[in-house]
Amino acid sequence: MNTRPRLPSVAFFCVGFMVCWTIAPLYIKVLTGVLDSWTQNFLRYGTSFLFWLPFLFWTSARDGLPKSVFVRAIVPSAFNVAGQSCYAAAFYYAAPGFVTLVTMTLVFWVALFSMVLFPAERRLLRSVPFWVGTALSIAGVCGVVMFHPEFSAKATLLGTLLAALMAVGWGCYTVSVKALLGEVDSRLSFSVITIYTALGLGVLAFVMGRPSDALRLDMLRWSHVIVSALAGIAIGHVLYYAAIRRIGASIPTMFLLLRPFSVLVVSAFLFGERLTALQWLFGCILISGSYCFVLAQKQRQAQAPSAPLGAQD
Repeated sequence: MNTRPRLPSVAFFCVGFMVCWTIAPLYIKVLTGVLDSWTQNFLRYGTSFLFWLPFLFWTSARDGLPKSVFVRAIVPSAFNVAGQSCYAAAFYYAAPGFVTLVTMTLVFWVALFSMVLFPAERRLLRSVPFWVGTALSIAGVCGVVMFHPEFSAKATLLGTLLAALMAVGWGCYTVSVKALLGEVDSRLSFSVITIYTALGLGVLAFVMGRPSDALRLDMLRWSHVIVSALAGIAIGHVLYYAAIRRIGASIPTMFLLLRPFSVLVVSAFLFGERLTALQWLFGCILISGSYCFVLAQKQRQAQAPSAPLGAQD
């Protein structure tokens, strides 16, 4: 019996998460004009929490919810709160395509932190593609930032720093999920993490932000919140992990590496974002470095599978 996944379903999942993760940062940028980053984060993750709540009730009624999941999800959720706070704030200082390019350094941090926690991952240190990827990633992100037309501007530097911190936070989040929740159904673990993240971002919104601004949003702005939450958080992740379950991590990750360019194309029409020729060159170098990390991981496929690489939205 042929058990290979059907091409149409695989294409649906891959194209689906690419579309979701392309439009999500654009909606975040649109909302920067009406909400502060703390409030926007809370509203988006709160919407995702409401989306996943029925699944938690259904799982609890069918199988019960192991209490250990709620304990083990605390650390990944803390990293997620930190990463999301930096990620959303970056769009208040830089354009979507630029932010997305800088955050692609997350591939390096996932590999690095994996080597720290998992001895089997240290085989990557003997991998030529790993070191080539490290060199290309460093050169690429430096070039993208340094050749920005407003490189010395405070806003550009702050946006770059926030995007880079998001990449570090996402690396910590991904590796902690693998270490603490690797044997848990991804839907269940993601649901619990979403709840904790929404609570954490809610506290930050009431302390640092202006959540009362949400009361003044019209239906159009609320639709932006809902679409960005469902596409970037609730649905995008499901499609991504569904693709990984069917065909492995390599092809979905290849799609993921194209994400900065899809965001740039749409951002050019919506916000007039333009990269210089040198930024395009170094952006391609950065993506090539990320691709080398994927090749390095494929060299050790005989070992235990690594945590899949994701995107933060």
